[in-house]
Amino acid sequence: MPPHIDETHDAQRLSWVEGANAGGDFPIQNLPLGIFSRAGGAPRGGVAIGDAILDLAALARGGLLSGEALTAAEAASAPTLNAVLELGAAPRRALRRAVSALLSHDAAQRSRVEPLLVKMADATMHLPARIGDYTDFYVGIHHATTVGSLFRPDNPLLPNYKHVPIGYHGRASTVRPSGTPVVRPLGQTKAPDAQEPTFGPAARLDYELELGVWLATGNAQGSPIPIAGAQDHIAGLTLLNDWSARDVQAWEYQPLGPFLAKNFLTTVSPWLVTMEALAPFRQAQPPRPEGDPRPLPYLWDEADQAAGSFALNLEVHLSSAAMREQGLTPLRLSHGSADAMYWTIAQMVAHHASNGCALQSGDLLGTGTLSGPSEDSQGSLMEITRGGAKRLTLPTGETRAFLEDGDELALSGRFEAEGFRAIGFGACTGIVEAARTA
Repeated sequence: MPPHIDETHDAQRLSWVEGANAGGDFPIQNLPLGIFSRAGGAPRGGVAIGDAILDLAALARGGLLSGEALTAAEAASAPTLNAVLELGAAPRRALRRAVSALLSHDAAQRSRVEPLLVKMADATMHLPARIGDYTDFYVGIHHATTVGSLFRPDNPLLPNYKHVPIGYHGRASTVRPSGTPVVRPLGQTKAPDAQEPTFGPAARLDYELELGVWLATGNAQGSPIPIAGAQDHIAGLTLLNDWSARDVQAWEYQPLGPFLAKNFLTTVSPWLVTMEALAPFRQAQPPRPEGDPRPLPYLWDEADQAAGSFALNLEVHLSSAAMREQGLTPLRLSHGSADAMYWTIAQMVAHHASNGCALQSGDLLGTGTLSGPSEDSQGSLMEITRGGAKRLTLPTGETRAFLEDGDELALSGRFEAEGFRAIGFGACTGIVEAARTA
């Protein structure tokens, strides 16, 4: 479906909710979906607005909704969003329009809606959906080129990269929401000059700046998803940090690719920014460089190319324990844009299902690291420090090749387009803790 812009995207629309008009990630133009709980309460669906959460279960019982909006709110009252995602785009859009009207500054029902708000500070966030499967792709071409050049200077990109969206099957059970501690993984490694491998805490712990793609509806096993209809299967986006143990990865990845180096933790921002909210920020996919092969027909759709990318700015910040103790501002490691994606999210979905693989509501796809072409836009320490050869200096004088215990890593993203109010994802953070040996 083409991007659908309506009154919910109006930049002039303000909310009566405190903090919603202050330029943060969650103005009334966003209204992302998430799962929250309060102390002693069960997890349930909510909508972020300013510094508050609108309780969808309470809203569904409040007599303020009808039709598809009510159906969606009732489905979102569960401990996961899977049921509402399965309904598809129309009920999500109806709920969005109804909630936008209820939270608008001139809403007549304010007195009935205000008691349904929960302060974010009083809530615990959970994963948006029950994840059946998690697949991580490799669509950031600048990351692939830079990392490839560290190992294959004369041939950084392998021959298949520009023909097929490459991915690997990750571990759904270790995907966690923002704020989950990053326990340094144990693993088997082998130093280049060692005769035998050793086992112990990973020394080269890294992050990866990615987007997560939440699936709405799936497909029957054996039935591919056509590229022209792939967008209909996508519910929305999140930030994603695919934590990586580079020393473990170097020893284990041949011949089958990533395994224990990447399945110990994947962090996501807990709010699902819906495709409906992203309509104003869709833009043309960057054209392929002259001479690059045209994808095979099952991966090519003109409408997808016309609106397959996003006007999205991404940043990464690091603060050590010493920096936080001294009250120092986190160090920005990189800033770039989503233009780094060589393949669109629709191409990712279409390729994943092209062999008849059954995708399911709530499945999560990672884009792979989204680095830009310049040194200040690289989305991993593997690139920034050139595999540890070029150490990074922090404001305290500390240096880093890779992440140390006590380091806090924060991803952020803002969608911005002229004539529209900017929206964001919220927090995607993690603090590294020492390995647990027993």
